[in-house]
Amino acid sequence: MNNDQVDMFCYQCSQTVNETGCTKVGMCQKNPTIAKLQDNLLFAIKGISAYNYHLNEFGVSDSEIDKFLTEGLYATLTNMNFDLGNLIEYGLRAGEINLLVMTLLKKAHIDNYGDPSPETVNVGSVKGPGILVTGHDLKALEELLKQTEGKGINVYTHSEMLPAHGYPELKKYDHLVGQLGGPWFDQKKVFDKYNVAILGTTNCVLIPPKDSYNERMFTIGPVNLPGVKHIDGYDFTPIIDKAIELGDLEEEKRTEVTTGFGLNVILSLANKIKELVENGKIRRFFLVGGCDSPLPKTNYYRAFVEELPKDTIILTLGCGKYRFNDLDLGDIEGIPRLIDLGQCNDAIVAVDLAVALCELFSLELNDLPLTIVCSWMEQKAVAILWSLLSLGKKDILLGPILPAWANEDITNYLVETFNLTPIRDPKHDIKRILD
Repeated sequence: MNNDQVDMFCYQCSQTVNETGCTKVGMCQKNPTIAKLQDNLLFAIKGISAYNYHLNEFGVSDSEIDKFLTEGLYATLTNMNFDLGNLIEYGLRAGEINLLVMTLLKKAHIDNYGDPSPETVNVGSVKGPGILVTGHDLKALEELLKQTEGKGINVYTHSEMLPAHGYPELKKYDHLVGQLGGPWFDQKKVFDKYNVAILGTTNCVLIPPKDSYNERMFTIGPVNLPGVKHIDGYDFTPIIDKAIELGDLEEEKRTEVTTGFGLNVILSLANKIKELVENGKIRRFFLVGGCDSPLPKTNYYRAFVEELPKDTIILTLGCGKYRFNDLDLGDIEGIPRLIDLGQCNDAIVAVDLAVALCELFSLELNDLPLTIVCSWMEQKAVAILWSLLSLGKKDILLGPILPAWANEDITNYLVETFNLTPIRDPKHDIKRILD
């Protein structure tokens, strides 16, 4: 067929068009915003699906979550949904469903691995062969720990696997020896540096893998990389054999970070926290975290935390914590100033804590002395942002850039409705919040 004879077609309004574009007025004039809201919904669905996959690993499913994933994805179909208000409602509904899936996943983690408690984790290598686990999948880590027990292999976490060290049923394994590296995007440097076998468990893997480590890297589940061996099920024999073949890492000087602050640990301090707040010794809580990125602008978050007065508490979660979790911020009469709540899915701990603080101080959510400062990427972060918005949380600071799906119309809506504020300068933002 001659290409000149093929009609062009606008899939947004079902009109045949010429090379200058669609000539239909009205509906197509709204398409940029409609398309971006559909993108937003797709990103949120991807994030929810990631958490739901891990939930399903524990044999748990929920019909309400499954129904929304089907309906929400269907709502993004071409020619399906041109209603701006309806797509905003889908975004807020996605936030509600994300709260549900995170709640169930956190329960599954605690049911299987116990209630997290604070743990000091060594960052750096010890002598012996090793396996490094990156991603978010605690089930995969557990199965690996079982199969490597007694084999003389050290297991290390990377990036969002750090909070695993806080769970009693995981940290009971003596060969879970520590952490190598920090955020997801340092992996090419870290994987190249340490001659260990590597297991990629979730979406935070970089492509293409470097030649220096691709033959000693493995993936599991939906994760697949070009030229990297894939493990079916939980049979880790290939990665165990590779770790032994590679031989020993050498001991190196190690640093320490702390993780594992579960909700019950923090709530056990509720009366002390209330006393310190009422006596003016804790002025404000800041939740600073989210999804880190290699953009220079994300240096903002370290500077922000460093600038915070000593009468403030910093809660953190996700890989955004690696911007500042090496800082020694001290404590306020025994309450640590830096409290790591866990992985990105542990945003539910922050939500539950905020609800508990509302009850503790008899205040509404937006009246709490609590400011949320989110570092931003996409997918899971989209779902978490809409979870916060679905709760009616206002005055969130967001950066280092605005979401790709937020054009001027959407940004104006979020600013006018929720006072969502782009980050600026740390000193300026802190002054505005505290004054």
